[in-house]
Amino acid sequence: MDRLIRCLAYGGKVSVTLISSSELVEKARVTHDLTPTTTAALGRLLTIGELIGAGLKNDKESFTIQVKGDGPIGNCVCVVNYGLKIKGYVQNPLVELPLKENGKIDVGGAVGRNGFINVIKDMGMKEPYVGVTPIVTGEIAEDFVRFFAESEQQPSVVSLGVLVDKDGVKSSGGYLVTLMPDADEDVISRLEENLNKVPPISSMLEKNASLEEIAEIVTGDSNIFVLEGEDVPKFVCDCNRERFERGLISLGKEELKNVLKTDNKIETVCNFCGKKYVFNKDDIEKLMM
Repeated sequence: MDRLIRCLAYGGKVSVTLISSSELVEKARVTHDLTPTTTAALGRLLTIGELIGAGLKNDKESFTIQVKGDGPIGNCVCVVNYGLKIKGYVQNPLVELPLKENGKIDVGGAVGRNGFINVIKDMGMKEPYVGVTPIVTGEIAEDFVRFFAESEQQPSVVSLGVLVDKDGVKSSGGYLVTLMPDADEDVISRLEENLNKVPPISSMLEKNASLEEIAEIVTGDSNIFVLEGEDVPKFVCDCNRERFERGLISLGKEELKNVLKTDNKIETVCNFCGKKYVFNKDDIEKLMM
């Protein structure tokens, strides 16, 4: 079962959030019929989305991440709601690229290296917070290191990994390491030295390492403190017919009348789960009342 935990290391001077996301990424793969390349790209985005989503405090808070690069997969989007309920999609799910020379999936080539990351946080206020930073490599993890540094003014380490083949997701996970304000140079040096020799998280998860064990490996601290309140991340879509009705109403009566002149129905499809909602002539006329 997928898990997310939050830990403190070095006496509370370092915060670490870790996730195993294999099941939710596999559900996304099946839902969107993804290739290994697009599975890795969307899987990394969903994983970082859940790591950030651990900070949501109530059901009025949510956020959307858009990775808009110039690569062949087009836009890559995820939405995170309170309780680590996440949904996401890629614009072109059937893209498949050759492996890189090191044998790894070319996520950067699929996403593209020119573009932007947009993070739109709805914290229940009148206006959402919008953070925008340029894409660095398209590999997702490095791009969010820059996002945290520039948009959040928070130096962080991000690691994301999705191990996938033609049969599905073998392992997926990630971690987010954040320095607390009182982290001294000694702690920073020890952490940096240790991070240079940490294996990929997908490899550690494939070998059945627990998140607690991975936290110790990542930080080099054998006395980590695990905070209470473990969460279970879930890939779920909250779309419904009423939401699509509101979208059609927003088109205006004239546009809906024009639709009826050429067709007697409108078929809408949810990008996040593929569910279809069909509105016949009577349904459309009711929306125009």
